Amino acid sequence: MIRVGIVDDHAIVRQGLKQFFSEQVDLRVVGEAASGREAIDLVRNAEMDVLVMDLSMPGQSGIDALGMIRAKAPDVGILILSGYPEEHYAMNLIRQGASGYLNKECEPMEIVNAIRTIALGRRYISPAVAELLAQQLNRKEGGAPHEQLSEREFQVFLKLAKGETAGEIAKALSLSVKTVSTYRTRLMEKMNLASNSDLTYYALKNKLID
Repeated sequence: MIRVGIVDDHAIVRQGLKQFFSEQVDLRVVGEAASGREAIDLVRNAEMDVLVMDLSMPGQSGIDALGMIRAKAPDVGILILSGYPEEHYAMNLIRQGASGYLNKECEPMEIVNAIRTIALGRRYISPAVAELLAQQLNRKEGGAPHEQLSEREFQVFLKLAKGETAGEIAKALSLSVKTVSTYRTRLMEKMNLASNSDLTYYALKNKLID
């Protein structure tokens, strides 16, 4: 029996996934959460094999929670199920420890197949993500500027792009303001950008934020 956790801020999505998973003889939902922070508690308090997690949630997002979940539960498979197309986030998040990435427009059975693959300790690479991997291998230079960022730099980048202050980011990520400023300087250099408005423009243009 594969034990599954569901993380999504929409109750109707959680209910739909729960209902569909209950129809599979080998899946059992052991808990659900509505935010990244709740997801961390869920992993801490319930034994599970695979966590199916959305990215865009209020407060602590799936991106913020990913690293913390990886640190607390290195053996739990994490399937990202997001409204964002694969090209926006998939490569970054798989590098940061996600076991697979699916767009919410996929067929429900593909989610089940991904869970079964991840429960075996493998990564689930969908055809769309495989195509991105192939493109990245074919590129002589290593992809888009945001793909060069570390996990923390990527988190700080997204929060700055959304207009959050260094103080707000420090509080959300349990960092000092000075550390956030260091990350900001580093990511600005890597991405060759000069201001926060440049960051916002870049994130909007690349559809990393709404």
